[in-house]
Amino acid sequence: SGEEQSPHLFQFHEDGFLVLEQFFSAEECDSMRSQMRRIVAEMEVPPHCRTAFSTREEEQLQAQGSSDYFLTSGDKIRFFFEKGVLDEKGNFVIPKEKSVSKVGHALHAYDPVFKQITHSPKVQELGRKLGLERPVVVQSMYIFKSLLAVTPHQDATFLHTEPLGRILGFWIALEDATQENGCLWFIPGSHTNGIARRMVRAASGASTCVEFVGSEPAYDDKQFIPLPISKGGLILIHGEVVHKSELNSSQSSRHAFTFHVMEAKGTTWSKENWLQPTPELPFPSLYT
Repeated sequence: SGEEQSPHLFQFHEDGFLVLEQFFSAEECDSMRSQMRRIVAEMEVPPHCRTAFSTREEEQLQAQGSSDYFLTSGDKIRFFFEKGVLDEKGNFVIPKEKSVSKVGHALHAYDPVFKQITHSPKVQELGRKLGLERPVVVQSMYIFKSLLAVTPHQDATFLHTEPLGRILGFWIALEDATQENGCLWFIPGSHTNGIARRMVRAASGASTCVEFVGSEPAYDDKQFIPLPISKGGLILIHGEVVHKSELNSSQSSRHAFTFHVMEAKGTTWSKENWLQPTPELPFPSLYT
């Protein structure tokens, strides 16, 4: 019933995030992890990772290959690597499964396990409780979170809509996320001031594939609160709430599966976003 849910949802509108512990079962988390092990075991190293470049021109070609690979990943399952894990021939210098930083951006569409999780009855019911009328799934990512910190940002910087306030992230902990292994940190209430910057597709012929308009302000570290969460927990993330993660200083990994939903009713998806729906994959409805 809507009644008992309201304190939760009030909290979400107040803070810009909501922690729902034990949303998914341990079995569901393990099925995602073992599926990802299979996907990584079968992966081919993308061509742009294999070029040993000796000239400036080859270097630019590689950078172009790398940006095309990213820009056209919206309707595919693609691999993004940690720095320095491949030698110039494209061979791994560390174990393959430790080399990947994330896999995206259409797991929700093309992989049966991730598709089932994204559209699971629990998620659809939550969408209805949040009052989403025409939610569509715009992208998904499996994040390995090895070492690096993720600087403070707002998801709407990368996924811009008119009006704002139509993007919602679902972040699922596939292992316990702790302060030691890089849990998320948020500034409560920071989702009400619009966005600080936008990432847009660069004009064709530019040297980079995307550029930033505006700049991320210096946030006060003391305003962030950590949100440790147990395996199976879900964090709902408002598109404009400011969040980050610190570096993973532990020996343990911190895998997560995340996807973003847009309320499509009365909303325009920016043509300047890096990610665009394609004829092969228009954004699928969250509701089945």
